[in-house]
Amino acid sequence: MPADSQVCNCNGVSKGDICGAVSGGCSSVGEVMDRTRAGKGCGSCTSLVRQIVEWAADGDLAEDPAASYYVPGIPMAKPELMAAIRAQDLRSVSAVFAALAPGGKDDAKSKMGLTSLLRMIWGRDYVEENDAKFINDRVHGNIQRDGTFSVVPQMKGGVTTPAQLRRIADVAEKYEVPMVKVTGGQRIDLLGVRKEDLPAMWNDLGMPSGYAYGKSFRTVKTCVGSDFCRFGLDDSTQLGIDLETRFQGIESPAKIKMAVVGCPRNCAEAYVKDVGVVAVGNGRWEIYVGGAAGASVRKGDLLATVDSPEAVITLAGRFLQYYRENANWLERTYDFVPRIGLETIKAVLLEDTEGIVADLDAGMQRSIDAYTDPWGQDGKQPATPGQFRPSLPLIALPKVPVR
Repeated sequence: MPADSQVCNCNGVSKGDICGAVSGGCSSVGEVMDRTRAGKGCGSCTSLVRQIVEWAADGDLAEDPAASYYVPGIPMAKPELMAAIRAQDLRSVSAVFAALAPGGKDDAKSKMGLTSLLRMIWGRDYVEENDAKFINDRVHGNIQRDGTFSVVPQMKGGVTTPAQLRRIADVAEKYEVPMVKVTGGQRIDLLGVRKEDLPAMWNDLGMPSGYAYGKSFRTVKTCVGSDFCRFGLDDSTQLGIDLETRFQGIESPAKIKMAVVGCPRNCAEAYVKDVGVVAVGNGRWEIYVGGAAGASVRKGDLLATVDSPEAVITLAGRFLQYYRENANWLERTYDFVPRIGLETIKAVLLEDTEGIVADLDAGMQRSIDAYTDPWGQDGKQPATPGQFRPSLPLIALPKVPVR
């Protein structure tokens, strides 16, 4: 690769920048990533960054013990961390830091990952702390580059009604929303919303949150299926709605996207989702896992072919829970599946070789039972006095020439 080849598109880091960090004294992959910000965006370039660092160092790399930590502030791998949390009955992020962090010190980089992990472990018995959440989770909206937020009402399976569309249009006009956009996830996004307007907007919408923020289950794309398409082999729309209803809003190590299509023509791109479901006729459905359609494109691996929508929902839930319990923080399924191995995942989920299928089902059900729509709570009563206080405007600083 030429030195000026861009490796990290999120942060504009070139191969030369990475090699320069190595020659400048960085002795591990983690140090290079911290100095250059390579791999700190979407994470899809991390493996390439690692290869370049190893090449630039000519094998002379220091061992980075933090590479095995689930979060940087707690010196434990995920299984060890989960065992300690359960054994010591640690139900809040601050309790985890006090008991397990060196010197009992907080670590800002670890808070979001610990929040997600504790919610998965304890369900409704997790002790919530607002300062342990990322800004998106604190205000239930996706922050934009100008400090405004996006509002995404829930439309299960991409299905809406004339009444919902009228309500969305009225709200967009009332609050002078700068842009109304149909998203790639088959929803309608209201972009450029002021933070102080969020509670009133959600109250006027009267719709659940589409949870299009945070590290969680996001959306299920569907095609119109057998009801309205002459090629449709089964009711993909209803199955997509059922999947989204069951798994809405559950936390995970990284975002989860799903799709259901009514035939292999794949109009909703099920083959490149974290979980994709494809109708293949005679009541049968194929379930694919570990797909990706972002900076890295990967066709999902065929996990199983099942003979009912109920079996799809059950097996999808088991895979998601296995992923939630075993994936690294911010590790998408398209990295998780190759790392663990498809045959191992099949053996665990289909043959119950580890005897954990019942526990996976119970863990997923615990999270489902704990789910509440965030705007049903904070819309009426903010978690903190400043939760929806007006933001200070962001000011564009003059560009300073780099010497």
